[in-house]
Amino acid sequence: MKTGQISVQSENIFPIIKKFLYTDQEIFLRELVSNAVDATKKLSTLSRVGEFEDSIHDCKVEVSINEKKKTITISDNGIGMTEEEVEKYITQLAFSGATEFVEKWKDKEPDQMIGHFGLGFYSAFMVSKNVTIVTKSFQKGSEAVEWNCDGTTSYTLDKGKRKKRGTDVILHLTDEDAEVYLSTWKVKELLKKYCRFLPIPIEFEGEQINNPNPIWTKKPADLTDEDYKKFYEELYPMQEAPLFHIHINTDYPFNLTGVLYFPKVNQALDNRKDRVQLYSNQVFVTEDVKDVLPEYLVLLQGVIDSPDIPLNVSRSSLQSDTNVKKITAHISKKVSDKLQELYNKDRSDYESKWEYLDLIAKYGMLSDEKFADRMKDVCLVKTTEGKLNTVQEWIDHCKINQTDKNGDSVVLYTTDANAQHMSIKSAKDMGYEVILLDGTLDVHFAGFAESKYEKVKFRCVDGAPIDQLIEKDITIESVLSKDQQETIETAVKGIVNELAFDVKIESLPPQQEFISIHRSEWERRMDEYAKMGQSMPFGDLGLKKQSLVINSNNELALKILSKSESEQKEDLQYCLDLALLEKQQLKGEALERFIKKAKNLL
Repeated sequence: MKTGQISVQSENIFPIIKKFLYTDQEIFLRELVSNAVDATKKLSTLSRVGEFEDSIHDCKVEVSINEKKKTITISDNGIGMTEEEVEKYITQLAFSGATEFVEKWKDKEPDQMIGHFGLGFYSAFMVSKNVTIVTKSFQKGSEAVEWNCDGTTSYTLDKGKRKKRGTDVILHLTDEDAEVYLSTWKVKELLKKYCRFLPIPIEFEGEQINNPNPIWTKKPADLTDEDYKKFYEELYPMQEAPLFHIHINTDYPFNLTGVLYFPKVNQALDNRKDRVQLYSNQVFVTEDVKDVLPEYLVLLQGVIDSPDIPLNVSRSSLQSDTNVKKITAHISKKVSDKLQELYNKDRSDYESKWEYLDLIAKYGMLSDEKFADRMKDVCLVKTTEGKLNTVQEWIDHCKINQTDKNGDSVVLYTTDANAQHMSIKSAKDMGYEVILLDGTLDVHFAGFAESKYEKVKFRCVDGAPIDQLIEKDITIESVLSKDQQETIETAVKGIVNELAFDVKIESLPPQQEFISIHRSEWERRMDEYAKMGQSMPFGDLGLKKQSLVINSNNELALKILSKSESEQKEDLQYCLDLALLEKQQLKGEALERFIKKAKNLL
């Protein structure tokens, strides 16, 4: 038997490994199974080049647990190791000391440290008090060897009893970890999470738990729609079928494969758990792909696989990596190309899917100028009548009847068709049409569209009296004298809180409301910025007032002026309450007062 010291300038490297890797402890199984798969794939390579002549059809990796002995064993029948190879690959760590290791890598993600230093095997000591390796090389005449280490830098190396080529890695679990990792359910869960698409069969409890040939490794021409559907069900069981998929298969100037699915996304920007999964050569890495996928595409589902994404560096390096930026841009273009293809191929079908595409498309256009340029001709808006048009089509349509005195096309929109029903009706009575912008990002999108298209304004349908939303070069005379206007304006100011309302009297068509309340377009958009946690473009200017507009040409104006001062106040209060009720702002004692008044009138 041979004994030795692991080549590292530290009394004990393993507590350091445990300390810095403990937050991601479960990846030990991923690392050890991946090592076993690599050993098996190397044997396949040797077979292809004629350096190994035996059959490789039985190649697999087996994982087993022994509750009595408190062990987990990872076995393969791959390339195996000689005694010299065990000493070279297991007992020599490629860095100069624990102090340097801690200082240089203390801010890195746990799995990034493992990958960078080839410490995959040593992750076993996160859960083990002792690790045994029994291995036999594929080389003819080689003898089996057994390596043991108890978590210090000391090890023993002796003859082993293994008869066939391959390697067993036996983990003697610590007491605190044994309870968790000797659970059949837990081990199976980890294997399904990290190893479900490894390219070599993985067996546990007599069952193969992985799919070695997932569809993203195949050519799109060899697959059917049913294949993509089954794979989605494999990834996300019990979920509603996706709208469509995108197959990515690129080998220049970087390697990237994958299948992305468009699920039926609602208008909530939530943190969905079933996200795109990132793999590296079929080894699961993470579902946190926001540094690889554009943020607006994290609502997609599926898989991307690339050995060219530098997983072993810090997040800041990942964000600035040129290859990652190219991959991100490529995925974004693939998505916009697919949407353009669907639009051009069958617009009717595209329109039927739009309610689920709307959020992703607009989020992308707001976030990425290049994506916006590619999507501008296939981004749709919907009218209150249910008709869908591209943004440009609708702007061109508005030029016919909704052009103001400055020559700007005015796009009227509603953020809530039920709450703004009366304003929508007023617009329709004037021969105008209204679109729905009731999504999470739609008010932001309105501002974006104004910056992208010439001579266009977006205005919420209840932001002002309809005549002021689309101003024409027409003057309407007031039926009230200047003194009468001042009288009624003063009376209204006497019953409202002037800190909350900016009171104005206007000469509007007589059929329009006597008193109406509005939020300006500016105020509405500032509120939306605040809701999304964004800073306001010009700072917080403290604009909190709503506009209260008195229509001097409504017949109620003259009727109220003909009454006594006390009756004027009572009637004006009732008209104000009606306006507040329409805006769903009449509450508490004011609502009680209004109801009593209504009952008295009855």
